[in-house]
Amino acid sequence: MRIEKDSMGEKAVPDGTWYGIHTCRSLENFNVAGEAMPIAIVHAIVRMKAACATANHRLGLLEKNIADGITTACRKILDGEYDDQFPIDIFQAGSGTSTQMNVNEVIANLAAVQLGGKAGDRGRVHPNDHVNKGQSTNNVFPSAIRLASVLLNQTLVAALDRLIKSFNEKRKQFATIAKSGRTHLQDAVPITLGQEFGGYARALTKARLRLQAAAGNLLEIGVGGNAVGTGINTKPAFRSMIVEALNKATGISFQVAQDGIEITQFMTDMGQMSTALKLLALDLLKITNDLRLLASGPNTGLGEIRLPAVEPGSSIMPGKINPSICEAANMACVQVVGDDAAVAMACGLGQLELNTHMPLIGANLVKAFGTLTRTCTMLDEKCIRGIDAREDVCRRHFEGSAGLATILNPALGYDRVAALVKEGLASGKNLKTLVLEKKLMDETALDQLLEKAFEPNLK
Repeated sequence: MRIEKDSMGEKAVPDGTWYGIHTCRSLENFNVAGEAMPIAIVHAIVRMKAACATANHRLGLLEKNIADGITTACRKILDGEYDDQFPIDIFQAGSGTSTQMNVNEVIANLAAVQLGGKAGDRGRVHPNDHVNKGQSTNNVFPSAIRLASVLLNQTLVAALDRLIKSFNEKRKQFATIAKSGRTHLQDAVPITLGQEFGGYARALTKARLRLQAAAGNLLEIGVGGNAVGTGINTKPAFRSMIVEALNKATGISFQVAQDGIEITQFMTDMGQMSTALKLLALDLLKITNDLRLLASGPNTGLGEIRLPAVEPGSSIMPGKINPSICEAANMACVQVVGDDAAVAMACGLGQLELNTHMPLIGANLVKAFGTLTRTCTMLDEKCIRGIDAREDVCRRHFEGSAGLATILNPALGYDRVAALVKEGLASGKNLKTLVLEKKLMDETALDQLLEKAFEPNLK
C-alpha cells in the first residue's frame, strides 16, 4: 500500500493500482449499478484530456515535458492496456466527478512514472493542477458523452448499412414473387415479396438518416467552459485550441459551443440521439415481428418464407425450429426503448446551471449503441441473408386472397366482384377459379390483368 493525501485527509491506496485516493473514496461510496462506467465514456474523457494538455502547452500554461507525459499516458490508455483501472460505478456523483477524477489520477500516475517519478507523486504530475488544468467535470463529461456517441454511431451506421444491403438484395431476389398483402391481419391487395422487403430496407434507410442528423447535433461541445460554461480561469483561445487538437486526433469536425451556458445545462442533444436509437429499435421490432409472422407454421401458419435454422427449437418437440434470432432481436429492441426512457427522464432533471444525471445518460446511450450494433449484425449475418421464399405458398395465398377483388374491379365492376367474394367465402373457391368457371374472363386475359397490377413497381 502507499499513503496518499487529499483535502479530506490520508488514505491507503493499493500499490498495484494506477488510480489514487479520490478513486478509492469513490469505490467505497458507490456500488449501486454493480457495473463500471462504460469504457467508451472513459476513453472519450481520455481523448479530451490529451486535447486539453496540447492546448494548455500551446498557451504556455503547461511545461512541454508534462504535456508530453500526459498525452503519452493518454495514448497508452486508449490502447486498452489499462481498462481495468477505471472501476467506478455508473451511479455516482451526478456530473461524473468520480470517473473524471479516476481518469485524472491514472493519467497523472502514468505520466509521473514516465517522467522518472512514481505513482502518487503529485509533485511531478498532479491530477488536478496538471491533467485537469482549465477543466471542469461539468464540461468534460458531457463533451465526452458527445464524442463517444459520435464514434459509436459510426460503428452502428456501418452495421446498419450492411443490414440494409441484405434487405435490398432480398428485394431484388424476391421481386417477381406475388403474394397477398395484409392489413388488419386480413387479406388485402396483392404485393410482391420483394416489395415487402424493399419497404423494410427503406424504413431502415430513414432510420439511418435520423441517426446521422442526431449525431450532427452532438458535434457542438462545451469542453473548456469550466463549471457553468463561462470559461472562468481559462484564456479566450483555450476552447478553440482544444477542439482543434481533438479534431486532429479524431478526424471529426467538432465545434466550440455557441453558448457555453446552454450546453452545460441542457442534455437535449443527447436525448435526440437516444430517441433516434429508440426509433431504429422500433423499426427493427416491427420488421422482426413481421418476419416471425411470415415464417410462422411451417404447416399451420403463413409460411411464406423460411428463416435460417440456428438451433433446435424445443427440448420436447423433435424437429421444431423457432425464429430464435428474431426473438433475440425483439428483446434487444425492448431494452433500447427502456434505455431511452431513462435518458429522456434524466435529460429533464437538470437544475439551474447543471444536469446532475449525466453518468446515467452516458451509460444508457453507450449501452443502446452497443445493443443495436450487435443486433443489426446478428440479423444481417444469421437471419436476413439466409431467408428463402416459399414461392408455392406465396402463389397460393396470392390466388386465394380476397384482396384480388380490388384488381378485378375495373374489369368486372364492384357489384359483380362483391358477389364473387361472397360466393367464394361460402364455397371455399378462390376468385380466380370462380372467374374462370363463370367464363367472366379467359385465363390469358385474367393472368395479364393480375400481372399488370404489379408492373409499376416491378420495373
